[in-house]
Amino acid sequence: MGLLPGPLPCNSHATDSSEHQSSLSHHLHSESSSSLSSQSSLPSVPSLTPQQSHLLDQSPTAAHHCCIATLSGHSSYVSSLALAGKFLYSGSSDGEVRAWNRSLPGSDAGHVAAAAVSMSAVKSVVARGDKLFTAHQDHKIRVWRIDAGGCLRLATSLPTLTDRFARLFSAKNYVEVRRHKKCTWVHHVDAVSSLALTHDGSALYSASWDRSFKVWRVSDFRCVESVERAHDDAINAVVVSRDGLVYTCSADRKIKAWRKGSHQRKHALVATLEQHRSAVNALALSEDGCILYSGACDRSILVWEKVQDEERGSKGTNGGGEGEHYMVVVGALRGHTKAILCLAVAGDVVCSGSADHTVRVWRRKGEDRSYSCLAVCEGHAKPVKCLAASVDVDGGDGEDSGSHSGSGTSYLVYSGGLDCKIKVRRIWVPNL
Repeated sequence: MGLLPGPLPCNSHATDSSEHQSSLSHHLHSESSSSLSSQSSLPSVPSLTPQQSHLLDQSPTAAHHCCIATLSGHSSYVSSLALAGKFLYSGSSDGEVRAWNRSLPGSDAGHVAAAAVSMSAVKSVVARGDKLFTAHQDHKIRVWRIDAGGCLRLATSLPTLTDRFARLFSAKNYVEVRRHKKCTWVHHVDAVSSLALTHDGSALYSASWDRSFKVWRVSDFRCVESVERAHDDAINAVVVSRDGLVYTCSADRKIKAWRKGSHQRKHALVATLEQHRSAVNALALSEDGCILYSGACDRSILVWEKVQDEERGSKGTNGGGEGEHYMVVVGALRGHTKAILCLAVAGDVVCSGSADHTVRVWRRKGEDRSYSCLAVCEGHAKPVKCLAASVDVDGGDGEDSGSHSGSGTSYLVYSGGLDCKIKVRRIWVPNL
C-alpha cells in the first residue's frame, strides 16, 4: 500500500500538504534518518531520572513486563489507538479503522471484532459511549456509531452538510486560508492531526496542520468555534484537562494553553510554554490535569507542573499567562535515542513511544519530583507511532502475568508502529 503525503514530525511544516510529500517518504523509509536523532537533548533542562537511566532496577521488587499479544492485520502503518470499554480501536495510514476485542486472552486477542474503511489516512482516533471519532488526512473528521458488538457504521463527516450550508452565504463566515484563497471557518484546510474530547464528552476539539484548532458540539456535530493561526506552524496534538484548559503543541516548538471563561465566547491564550528546541509531537496530561508531559524531536520528555502564581517566580521559567495557575517546567525524562512520537498516561505511569523503536514506562517517585524508568519495551521493527494505556482490571492474573511478589498495580500498554503491528504488553508495577 502506498504511503500518503504528510509532514515530517521533526522538521518545520508548510501549510500546503503538497510540500510535505518528499519529506514524509524520507521519514518513513529511512530508519536512520538524522532528523530523528540529531536534535540536541535540552542540556539546560535538568533530568528527573538518574544519570544512567538505561540501567533498570533488577531487584525482586522491580517492575515486570511481558508482551502478551501481537495484533497483526493492518496492511499499512498504525497511526492511532484508542480504548473504549472492552474494545481497542486502531486507525492506519490506508484509512482502515479496526476494533479489537480486549477481553480475549493470548493469541485470541488478535481477533478483529469489526473493521471499517475510509478513503483517507487516519491521523487520530477517540471514542466515547457509542461514538467513535476519526481524524483524517483529507481534512475531515468522521463520526462512527458503535453497536453492542463493536461494529462501526459511518454516521456523518465533519463539517456536516448542514453546517457547511448554513455558513455559505455570509461573507463574515469566510477566512483567508492562504493567499488569494478563502474558506468558511468550519473547514480545516489541511490534515486533521489530533482529536480530544472534554471530560463530560460534550465537546470535541480538533487540531490541524492548517495551524488552527476547532471546537465541535457533540450533541448535533456543529462547529461552534475556530481559533485560526493558533500557532506559527502545524499543530501536532491537542489535549483537554478536566478543568477546561486546552493545550496544543506544534512544529513551531511551542506549547500553548487556552481557556474559555464562563462569560467568554472564544478561547483565549493564557500561556505559551517554550523550552523545546524542535518540533513538539505529543502531549499527555496526568489524570488530575496538574502535570503535562510533552515529547519532541529533541529526544526529551519535558514535565510541566501546575503551580500557583506566587510560586512561578521561584521556578524561574516562562509558563506565564492570565489566571491563578501556571505551568512550569520542572525537568526532563531522558533515555530515548531518537524523537519522541507519542505519549500516554495511565494511573501513576507515563508511557513514551519513540522513533528508536522502543516504548519506555516511567513513574514519578514521591514528592521529590524524580522519576524512574520502569521498563524499556522492545519488539517493534520500526518507529512507535501511537500508544494507549490503561490499568489492568484483571490484575494480570495468569500465565502471562510474570513472577512477582508483594503488592502492586498491573497496566496494559498498547503500542502501534510503522511496522503495521500492535503490541500488547502487561506491566506490573510495585507500590511505592
